[in-house]
Amino acid sequence: MDWDDAIDSYLDWARVERGLSPNTLSAYSRDLNELARYLEGEGRSTVELVGREDLSGWMGELLDRGRSLGTLGRKRVAFRQLFRFLVREGHLAADPSIDVEGPRPTRRLPGVLSQREVEALLAAPDPSTAIGQRDLAMLETLYATGIRVTELVRLRRDGLHRGYGTVRVLGKGRKERIVPVGDTALAAIRRYEAGARTLLDPRGHEVWLFLSPRGGHLSRSAFWYRVKHYARVADIRTEVYPHKLRHSFATHLLEHGAELRLVQAMLGHADIATTEIY
Repeated sequence: MDWDDAIDSYLDWARVERGLSPNTLSAYSRDLNELARYLEGEGRSTVELVGREDLSGWMGELLDRGRSLGTLGRKRVAFRQLFRFLVREGHLAADPSIDVEGPRPTRRLPGVLSQREVEALLAAPDPSTAIGQRDLAMLETLYATGIRVTELVRLRRDGLHRGYGTVRVLGKGRKERIVPVGDTALAAIRRYEAGARTLLDPRGHEVWLFLSPRGGHLSRSAFWYRVKHYARVADIRTEVYPHKLRHSFATHLLEHGAELRLVQAMLGHADIATTEIY
């Protein structure tokens, strides 16, 4: 079922059966269409393709943009109502929104990994395999730069300046920023490019830095599953997801004395108030 049909069906039902006001229906319509366009951009063109990680990822994106907790709470209510309706009407077998966490009552981070946990996570991939090489390079890059997972999977080969040790990132609103990578992450990327990436793209035609096992673009949800896998391998008992590495990056930088403005620039926050939550 495509998004337009799903949203229209839900709004019609909510108007007739629940008697929601025009203002509430209008707000739900805006929220659900915003979610739909985001998910379509992530390759989730129908409601059947959506998983919990996709919805959690969207909530993380909104928090990272500095959206208020009230706004996040309203959007979560909107999509939970939508998916409950789709399950009840038989369009979905299971509700992917059930365990998606809502915003906290105070503006706090959802949690960070300790440096020991980060080290265990980075030690989990097997660099003797092609996918292990790729995943290690991605995890190292994510933690070394603090970029969003969507930005990570969209890194281009020509955006990596190996001499300077920087990467060009295309962020929100198609704004570019240059972020330092660091020696450890750069070394992991070089190993991946010399080994696994050559196998995945023998002709060197792909523009993306990190590739799927088939040699094409890697989706953010596929990487999300890889992170969950390595968290289990590393025996990390708390929930681990890509956005948590971004939070950990920022928190650890500030703990070691980095300037807040520097962290703001690396994270790509338009408003320093968003960075101040760290």
